[in-house]
Amino acid sequence: MTAAPPGSRPRAGATLAERAALYLSAGPRPPDDIAHEVLGIARARGVLAERLVAALLGADPRFAVDVEGRWCAVPEPSLGALPLADLAYAVVDVETTGMRARAGDRVTEVAVVHVDGDRVGLAFESLVNPEVPIPHYIAALTGIDDAMVAGAPRFEEVADQLLAALNGRVFVAHNARFDWAFVTAEVQRAGGLAPRVQRLCTVRMVRALVPELERRNLDSVMHFFGIEAERRHRAGGDALATAAVLRRLLRRADALGIASWHALRALVP
Repeated sequence: MTAAPPGSRPRAGATLAERAALYLSAGPRPPDDIAHEVLGIARARGVLAERLVAALLGADPRFAVDVEGRWCAVPEPSLGALPLADLAYAVVDVETTGMRARAGDRVTEVAVVHVDGDRVGLAFESLVNPEVPIPHYIAALTGIDDAMVAGAPRFEEVADQLLAALNGRVFVAHNARFDWAFVTAEVQRAGGLAPRVQRLCTVRMVRALVPELERRNLDSVMHFFGIEAERRHRAGGDALATAAVLRRLLRRADALGIASWHALRALVP
């Protein structure tokens, strides 16, 4: 039986699927091993182990089974040498009750803007009932208060629409780590699976493509490019502004001869 990769341990509170993903990151494993190492069932063997592991991983697109019956982790989709101009982008912005996605803070509004070449459109936008009080300083900044979200859907009620808007696209945000953390935390809290998409951060793009700009917050970048936002600090307005920033940055990349996803990734880690 093969142990988990050296030095790798699941985070506290990790789901069984997350534990399986970590365990399988070292390579394919038979159901007997997965039943023991992930499910903690030492006596599960043969058909019983196969059934237990299939019930856990069978409907999860992050996992696949090979011809020998071993389960493996499916790598994230690669965009390879595809031209940047041909990619489909989903520009995301979330408004939240705080800064810590895994420590009780929740989404209050989310928006997705699709960018397909010269076509830009708001694909999804919704207030979200966070089911926790919104701090006064957050309400003052965003204009979203407890009364506004009292009748809004909970995240689990809009999760499918949000995931559909992200499907097959590059996830883009200004400080993408923040927005991605909240989206994935809320999706998992709702019982879903984090989308399998490539991610791109416009803050990091600015750092690489506009080195002369010292301040890289969204207001500074918008001012630099002459972009205006009608609804600043609201998810839809900020997502549209970030989409405009993305298009300016893609033009800069093209002018520098950076035309493919691989080339951009080499510049923007």
